[in-house]
Amino acid sequence: MALSTMLMLGGVASAQKVAFEEFTLDNGLHVILHNDASAPVIITSVMYHVGSKNENPERTGFAHFFEHLLFEGTENIKRGEWFKIVTANGGTNNANTSEDRTYYYEVFPSNNLELGLWMESERMMHPIINQIGVDTQNEVVKEEKRLRVDNQPYGSLIAEVKKNMYVNHPYRWAPIGSMEHLDAATLEEFQAFNKKYYVPNNAVLVVAGDLNDISKTKEWVNKYFGAIPKGKDVLVEKFVEEPITTTLNASYQDPNIQKPMIVATYRTPSMKTRDARVLDMISTVLSEGKSSRLYKKIVDDKKMALQIGAFNYSQEDYGMYILYGMPQGTFTSEDIVKEIDEEVVKLQSELLSDKEMQKLKNIYDNNYVNGNSNVEGIAENLASFYLLYGDINLINTEIEMYRSITAQEIRDVAKKYLNPNQRLILDYVPSKDKAQN
Repeated sequence: MALSTMLMLGGVASAQKVAFEEFTLDNGLHVILHNDASAPVIITSVMYHVGSKNENPERTGFAHFFEHLLFEGTENIKRGEWFKIVTANGGTNNANTSEDRTYYYEVFPSNNLELGLWMESERMMHPIINQIGVDTQNEVVKEEKRLRVDNQPYGSLIAEVKKNMYVNHPYRWAPIGSMEHLDAATLEEFQAFNKKYYVPNNAVLVVAGDLNDISKTKEWVNKYFGAIPKGKDVLVEKFVEEPITTTLNASYQDPNIQKPMIVATYRTPSMKTRDARVLDMISTVLSEGKSSRLYKKIVDDKKMALQIGAFNYSQEDYGMYILYGMPQGTFTSEDIVKEIDEEVVKLQSELLSDKEMQKLKNIYDNNYVNGNSNVEGIAENLASFYLLYGDINLINTEIEMYRSITAQEIRDVAKKYLNPNQRLILDYVPSKDKAQN
């Protein structure tokens, strides 16, 4: 065994299990505490079980809009003061939204734990949602869309894939949503969305880092969050997609690109499933690093593509397995698809060698260590495993699932999901005037 491999495995063996304590307040807020005194910092974070999939199809973009709107101010934090308070106390903060959840957090020096808890409780209990805040954030979101989507090369790729992959499920639109929908929404609609989803019984609070005094931490959690009223139970509607049984074809013209990209996408099961983890490993085999199968063959050896890749787009209800390539020279998108398909067929018919399997497991061991290497990563993992996976201890046990995956499973999962009749082929091309330049 190579020295580097031995060192890496040694690091994994000595990686500490993530210890945590959890309890639920009377209002339904689930609380997770993780004490780590290795650095004098703490993170206070709240994950709400609301994402773009919870939106009205005529009001898309609400969850992402709230990611911005809930920094506007509260009854006790004046408008425009949120970031000033955080910065003045040596902290940083941020938020992000996906199809399935919204996550807010502050990182402070550990002596500001009480401040972090108070601020997140203010966001939950006393947000001010008024017309000036809505109008301000509407402009902020429009600018973000212009930068990240409208004027970004390949910025609409995932949105176009989703639009064509889903018929019934709200995954069919992107979290950024529609600016027309946001413009048309009334203040009362925003207030109703807040009242429905940003409630303690639809959230998890994670407090992680140098907590110093656990009993004092619990006291503060109760002090600031205990009085927040419980919301109505959030009823989650189930949306079922019919299996894809024949190749779907779509095209999209992007005015920001000069090179076409071909995308093959397969619908896959929930990220909670074992198969989803196997698909993660398949991505690694196919396209992680310059020694991966697709890169070595299509980019390095045959020089057919400028870029090639595969990744598992995991979500709570369904996932998408996405393969993409950017042909170069005289090669076409069809040539790229043919080469990709040959590599997928190999996976479906030939077992990975013991050496390849060991390399894979080394990569996932390393990912596990890196994913829990700082308090921010641990806090988000604890929140996600509790809220989305329903098993908080996956923070310690998911790596065992990856380690137990066999070469046979990789072959079988490739056979099960990655077939031509189960996919979308998206021709993502320059707009006609670009192509003629």
